[in-house]
Amino acid sequence: MFPKLKKDSAMGLFTKDIKTMNDLFVNQLQDIYYAEKQLVKALPKMANKATDQQLKQGFLTHLEETKTHVRRLEEVFKMHGATVKAIDCPAIDGIIEEADEVAGEVDDKSVLDAALINAAQAAEHYEIVRYGSLIAWARQLGRNDCAAILQTTLDEEKITDKKLTSIAEGRVNLRAAG
Repeated sequence: MFPKLKKDSAMGLFTKDIKTMNDLFVNQLQDIYYAEKQLVKALPKMANKATDQQLKQGFLTHLEETKTHVRRLEEVFKMHGATVKAIDCPAIDGIIEEADEVAGEVDDKSVLDAALINAAQAAEHYEIVRYGSLIAWARQLGRNDCAAILQTTLDEEKITDKKLTSIAEGRVNLRAAG
């Protein structure tokens, strides 16, 4: 379905080093570990830019959750016998870069809040996809212990996504449109 690709800066997933499901699992653990660590850096900046107090608090609450996600991933690495290591994740870098660019272009603070929610949900959706695949692969590898830890994080990511939708639909988008 996909052409054979060697690892390059844009497609770290397709590398000759991934030969087994276990290799793929560890590679994507490294990917989401990097992503979570980048979000630990990005969320305080997003909270500072937000003008809606519920949104600001939501970002700060999710920052603390994200720090826990990092620790859980470190636990999964250790349980699985893999080295705790991050690999560059161009997808999350692009999401964060795009959020910074859009935020820099928006003068109206109510519109900025809507843009910040959009950026945050792009990151959440990326994480939801990654965690969903990791859980399935962990189970396939007979690592239900790892899957259970990853499931806890996935559940939190889905809750955060719903909270962001609620904030957006409840008032931020209305203010931005007004």
